[in-house]
Amino acid sequence: MVLDEHVRFVDRDLLSGGSPWRLLRLTGASRAIAERWRSGDVVRNGEERFARTLVQQGFVQPRFERELELGHIDVVVPVYDNVTQLDALLEELRGFHVTVVDDGSPDGAAVAECAERRGATLRRLPRNSGPAAARNFGAHSTTRPFLWFIDCDVRLGDAHEVAQRLYCDLADPLLAACAPRVCGAGGPGWRDHFEESFGPLDMGERSGLVSARGAVPYVPSACLLVRRAAFGEGFDEALRVGEDVDFVWRLAESGWLVRYDADVVVRHPTRGNWRTWWRQRADYGASAAPLSKRHGSRLAPLRADAWTLVAWSSVLLGKPAIGARIVRGARNHARDGVFRSEENPHESANEIVARNMVSAGGPMARAVIRTFGAVVLVAALHPRLRQRTLILFAVGTLWRWRRRRVHLRDLPLGVADDLAYGVGVFAGAWRHKTLRPLTPDITKSALGLREVLGLSALRGSTTSLPLS
Repeated sequence: MVLDEHVRFVDRDLLSGGSPWRLLRLTGASRAIAERWRSGDVVRNGEERFARTLVQQGFVQPRFERELELGHIDVVVPVYDNVTQLDALLEELRGFHVTVVDDGSPDGAAVAECAERRGATLRRLPRNSGPAAARNFGAHSTTRPFLWFIDCDVRLGDAHEVAQRLYCDLADPLLAACAPRVCGAGGPGWRDHFEESFGPLDMGERSGLVSARGAVPYVPSACLLVRRAAFGEGFDEALRVGEDVDFVWRLAESGWLVRYDADVVVRHPTRGNWRTWWRQRADYGASAAPLSKRHGSRLAPLRADAWTLVAWSSVLLGKPAIGARIVRGARNHARDGVFRSEENPHESANEIVARNMVSAGGPMARAVIRTFGAVVLVAALHPRLRQRTLILFAVGTLWRWRRRRVHLRDLPLGVADDLAYGVGVFAGAWRHKTLRPLTPDITKSALGLREVLGLSALRGSTTSLPLS
């Protein structure tokens, strides 16, 4: 058991972190147990329920050790006329039980010959039905307790090592699926260099539970190990894009956990030309519309606490005093509520509120530019709006490089990436006649107007924090 690296103690008995972020009050010996897990200690007798609570809230990451059983895993590889990359993947998967699902390839004979030569079982759909249908067909054609879905263009490197790590994660009986980090394959070209750091399937370097409102909102199905008992109806075959997002969210709704293991890395190639590169991003954006009809505000382009949004908007509009007043009211609210019984309520409230406020600004700007970048650029044509909109655009664009060195040649690709995705969101909203993927999710704050204005003090205690 390992405490998540982003989890930290605040004052005496409050634990900060989780997915989505929260404060958890620990009592008695609980803090000592959590401190012990920071160094990777085992769960002892009597600690199982506490451990399960922290796991399900994303505070700790369980670690399991067990031998890989190839006889427990069915590998399902959907393919559509991509024999060269299929052959390379099957070479990496020697020794596994592999089912290749030909999704109506025009040259079905070449796919069949490749599968036979590599010792894989072949299943064929009579017509092209999409990746969701192909994966479901493969899953229903097999019987082993674990399903490993791998796209034919994924490069595993050491397939046994990847399988071993994911298989160990699924030793948790409540875990339905686990996915590795999918990075760009790299290469000499501009797109290759950009996607090595910012691939469209890369969910980042932070491992954790998948939560629609957490640090890892979903995982792609390009490489996904799934417990068959949790598979249920499988992927939604009506979705050609975004079927993996829908699948993992339905697993979560059913009470299962899904984990992202960023320490396990596989590779995915860049699209071969600029047209297909743009279309891939636009298609991902367009998928937000049908997904939002199924999952509502989970696909909102921007999610923020109401006062946090007002505070940062005031800064952008050149009225920082308004933002400062909101922060002061939130600090007093937290000091007199959540932190009232702590040893240093004033310092703790200052730290948490200030950190949450500062950390919210960059992601909010990033979210705006990701979907509405084209609108912001058009607004910049107006002389009175130019300076502020360009600042917003710069912050939102550069935020993805906050932990990386900026290479000038990557900047145009970063802008194009965002514009393509945003164009896709608008196109999908138009096509599906819905404004849901364009509607921000503004949550109600625990902070009241009177507290912001300094007209009243909080009485009693609270279990929530504004500006989080």
